[in-house]
Amino acid sequence: MNCLHLTQSVSTLGGGISEVVRALSFAQTDAGLSTKVLSVRDQGDPISPWPNGSPRLLESRKFPGMQVIPGLNTAMDSSSPNVIHTHGLWTYLSVAVPRWAKRYGRPYVVSPHGMLDAWALNRSRTKKQLASILYERRHLAGAACLHALCQSEAESIRAYGVKVPVAIIPNGIDLPEQNECQGGVTRQSKTLLFLGRIHPKKGLANALRAWAKADRGDRDWQFVIAGWDQERHELELKQICDELSISYADIPATQLLHGKDDKYRSVSVVFTGSVFGDTKEELLRLADAFILPSYSEGLPMSVLEAWAYKLPVLMTEHCNLPEGFAAKAAVPIKTEIASIADAMVKLFSASDEELSQLGENGFNLVSERFTWHKIAEQMNELYHWVLGDSEKPECVQYD
Repeated sequence: MNCLHLTQSVSTLGGGISEVVRALSFAQTDAGLSTKVLSVRDQGDPISPWPNGSPRLLESRKFPGMQVIPGLNTAMDSSSPNVIHTHGLWTYLSVAVPRWAKRYGRPYVVSPHGMLDAWALNRSRTKKQLASILYERRHLAGAACLHALCQSEAESIRAYGVKVPVAIIPNGIDLPEQNECQGGVTRQSKTLLFLGRIHPKKGLANALRAWAKADRGDRDWQFVIAGWDQERHELELKQICDELSISYADIPATQLLHGKDDKYRSVSVVFTGSVFGDTKEELLRLADAFILPSYSEGLPMSVLEAWAYKLPVLMTEHCNLPEGFAAKAAVPIKTEIASIADAMVKLFSASDEELSQLGENGFNLVSERFTWHKIAEQMNELYHWVLGDSEKPECVQYD
């Protein structure tokens, strides 16, 4: 079976979707599936590695309302897929894929990656309503199956009015070697880490206001914000730091990791910029806790990564990982300042043993339920079903 993944970006501009497509294509290749990835060349930094032959990057042209990909049909023809898997919405892929699939009689699966959640739909609402009328509902209605990351996203898909089957399969994680889960970097201060897009929906503005209010007791904590800036939101966060007299600095992750600790310890908040590969792994080993105060998520890779490195997590219910609360691997927070501040105080006052137990619970959770090889097996079962080769798998809960 040949599977073709299509997504608008496989660079840093694609955010978590780029990482998901990369990791999933690797896991599926290891499981014996023939996979290819088509995407668009953009100005983002490349991520790597990829399975051999992927991704193939196509040129795009600006057109009112979207980026058009002139060579997409030819590229799909040459890939000769049995099944197509599109990632994300509101792009030219939503226009071209249904036409191509209908012409050749090939099924396709769509992963919205949280883009049909209520918060996400309210962003640029008028544009999305128009796009929905022009092409997006046709894209979704023509799919053999939609892929939701969690129960909440499946309900959002149904609330949007899409009637095709929905499979619930989470994102996955590659577990680090046991000796890499903790340690590797030692610092006198403790680190609360955010890792991901610096975007308004992540809730960092209120997290900084909570940081200013929270009593850190006699412990020396530092807030490290690592990720790529979107919509110039990082500037807004720095303005909040200025307003609240929070000291901050731009310190590249490599300097933070390998520079002299005394030089950076007095800075309350650190902005590192984007981190990937070995640098990201070192930063996760450096951290003592992780926070994601998000307003909206599909299923955040960053939380799974934090658990894989045995970090206690502060997160909202909008992260759609209730398993983390049930497993006592995460401290629940709301998006409001007071709630975040209260959770931070609990974190800062917790003993090392309590923090370690939270992290251990998170590691056990991802080991049992969220590894990529398990996710690849479920996705491959889904593909065989939409091709008519097997019975409906258990992951298809809405049909």
